[in-house]
Amino acid sequence: MAIRTAGKLFKDLVRQRVISTSIGPSRHCSSAAASAPKIPHSSKKGRRLLTGATIGLIIAGGAYVSTVDEATFCGWLFSATKLVNPFFALLDAEKAHTLAVAAASRGWVPREKRPDPAILGLEVWGRKFSNPVGLSAGFDKNAEAVEGLLGMGFGFVEVGSVTPVPQEGNIKPRIFRLRQEGAIINRCGFNSEGIVAVAKRLGAQHGKRKLETSSSSSPSNDEAKHGGKAGPGILGVNLGKNKTSEDAAADYVQGVHTLSQYADYLVINVSSPNTPGLRMLQGRKQLKDLVKRVQAARDEMQWGEEGPPPLLVKIAPDLSKDDLEDIAAVALALRLDGLIISNTTISRPDPVDKNPVSAEAGGLSGKPLFNLSTNILKEMYVLTRGKIPLIGCGGISSGEDAYKKIRAGATLVQLYTAFAYGGPALIPQIKAELAECLERDGFKSIHEAVGADCR
Repeated sequence: MAIRTAGKLFKDLVRQRVISTSIGPSRHCSSAAASAPKIPHSSKKGRRLLTGATIGLIIAGGAYVSTVDEATFCGWLFSATKLVNPFFALLDAEKAHTLAVAAASRGWVPREKRPDPAILGLEVWGRKFSNPVGLSAGFDKNAEAVEGLLGMGFGFVEVGSVTPVPQEGNIKPRIFRLRQEGAIINRCGFNSEGIVAVAKRLGAQHGKRKLETSSSSSPSNDEAKHGGKAGPGILGVNLGKNKTSEDAAADYVQGVHTLSQYADYLVINVSSPNTPGLRMLQGRKQLKDLVKRVQAARDEMQWGEEGPPPLLVKIAPDLSKDDLEDIAAVALALRLDGLIISNTTISRPDPVDKNPVSAEAGGLSGKPLFNLSTNILKEMYVLTRGKIPLIGCGGISSGEDAYKKIRAGATLVQLYTAFAYGGPALIPQIKAELAECLERDGFKSIHEAVGADCR
């Protein structure tokens, strides 16, 4: 089995390499094959390095695989990706990001074949997650690599933010590494290909995943559905507004009408610090009016037995106690399905403030955000009395970090910056460490641990 797996992987990589060289110059093709992201001409160095590293890993894997089982080989592949990380570090931050998305979209990433620890499984919104560790919005902004990212073992992947009309975002450079602090500053400004391009891409992926799932699975009578609409793994769609839009609610409504049919959950992003005036939508009246319009747009659509996708709001970590109380009141009054806590911060906590790069404008993510976002998470859990599922996001780089978020009130957690630095090997590591933390403290499930530090 392991030999066949290695052989198939090698053939797939060769085939994908040939296909990738024939992709045309347009990034807005409607066909599934042409929807893969084009690697910029300026990234040829990175492409050659990635190709060489990948071929090296396959050759080494071929020599190693004959003596091990499939699970062991899968673990080796994830560990081996650590060898590629230094190549990405040589590139400009945004070029490295583009290359990483391209690699995932082409399947040039390891695929998790091992089952998740049973203790990590949980049910949220009537769906069963194999694990609570997800990828936050901002990595796959245009839904180019959903299948590859879910295949790496994330319990869920959130794409976006997606704006109604394509926009370039802010001028480059706009992503800055603070490697020693394990942080990133970005001021991308909702760079997006727009909802039409993303809808075409998600539609093609949705059909393919659904077909593959229906042909390989048997009907289940479980009350909660395993995975998402299109198969294993949950897909979230994060909605944004255009920079020049005068009616923010209309932008979010347009996103709902176009993309909700493919989403297992939707997110209203009102907390990016890189779109002027966006965070003002977190005010009590503004947020209430916005959520009511978006909920109405979602509910007026025709839905089957599963009903409409849950609607969440993503908030900032730079909020006062009064702000948090207002958001909690709106969330409870309108029966919001969840909150994501939190987005990036405009503050520069120690030790980031000592790094000259900290003077760059934009939102800070990564390890320095952990304490701030976790404190906000804990406060919101108390304010909402544990009645609303919360997704903890900000500074998670280990299973212990994920566990602390859960104890602070998170039902699910999301990675971004640590994944950008650590690569695919971080995913199984965090899941294994999280399972150990739960067992160490005597919890039998994720749900038992949620909000443990708030009781």
